[in-house]
Amino acid sequence: MKIVAQVKLLPASAHDADALAATLRACNRAANAASEVAFAKDLKRRNVLQDAVYHRIKADFDLGAQSAVRVVKKVCDAYATLKGNLKAGNHGPEGSRRRARVESGPVRFREDAAQPYDDRILTWNLDARTVSIWTLAGRLKHMPFVCSPETLRLLASRKGESDLVMRDGMFFLIATVDVPEPETYEPDGFLGVDLGIVNIATTSDGEIMSGRQVNRYRRRKRDLRAKLQKKRTKSAARVLKRQRRKETRYATQRNHIIAKKLVTTAERTSRGIGLEDLSGIRQRVTARKDQRARLHSWAFAQLGAFIAYKARRAGVPVVHVDPRNTSRQCSECRHTHRTNRVTQARFVCRSCGTVMHADHNGSRNIAHRADAAWQRGAVNRPRTA
Repeated sequence: MKIVAQVKLLPASAHDADALAATLRACNRAANAASEVAFAKDLKRRNVLQDAVYHRIKADFDLGAQSAVRVVKKVCDAYATLKGNLKAGNHGPEGSRRRARVESGPVRFREDAAQPYDDRILTWNLDARTVSIWTLAGRLKHMPFVCSPETLRLLASRKGESDLVMRDGMFFLIATVDVPEPETYEPDGFLGVDLGIVNIATTSDGEIMSGRQVNRYRRRKRDLRAKLQKKRTKSAARVLKRQRRKETRYATQRNHIIAKKLVTTAERTSRGIGLEDLSGIRQRVTARKDQRARLHSWAFAQLGAFIAYKARRAGVPVVHVDPRNTSRQCSECRHTHRTNRVTQARFVCRSCGTVMHADHNGSRNIAHRADAAWQRGAVNRPRTA
């Protein structure tokens, strides 16, 4: 399986940092020039587009030979991705809007968009924790980088391209690493996980991971943004810039912690993980105006993705089930009625009288459905000899 490893570059001087930034600007301006040709002449294949623009972008933007090749590939990959997205969502009003955007003009790249590097223009020295990277100002040799010990271990099996990225004036290299994927084991039952807003995750074992702290943090950040935006001063703008993506990083860290805890629990008990299939929930669910911010800042898709990839690395099977009526069905007697859900947190079965936390009841239903789906032949079953 493929996972992403990220390291932070530490330019030794302002000159080195400026060289990296100038290189990104030049590469993305060249990509925009190549994209205009690709759109105007319908040249979306790499070899054909490279023949048409290679010498021009190399001379106009002072690029090296291999950098110009990487720029052309980036443009072709962008159009291939766009075509794939159109094919996947070709129906309905959203598909019409996508087609209109594609037909309106060429793909555009931000000046600080990521730029791919291959082994000809980027050399890693993992022992010294340095890289040698091509820039417009020449090769920057022995540029140090920092990362976690786990990331350093992953980079030992790195192959292929790495992307140079600039965020908030800092530079990162992002590499895709192939790691061996263990066999998926035969689970002894399933750990059901109910995802929510009030409680981020509740397991069928009864463990509740509250979202109170995350929601309080988001509300505080939202109030701070509103206060700073009203000031309209340069100092307020600087503070807003420092706050950029801080909330996202916080939510991402929390999701990583929760996903790791769930996967570790399932692996330790030889169980699989049952999740609700929540794709498209934002389009299906309506919310009052005062709750829209909470609904749309809920990173359940990210949490689900983290659980899925961590489970694959551990060989833990994951089954997605239909979420319909998981909050209204009794996990003891299977009686289903909307009045069973008394409040957000309280579940009382009108048939057998079972009383429990509503999210705990929902997670137990998810576990039952995941186990039944697995017995019927769900995806991610272990391969048999």
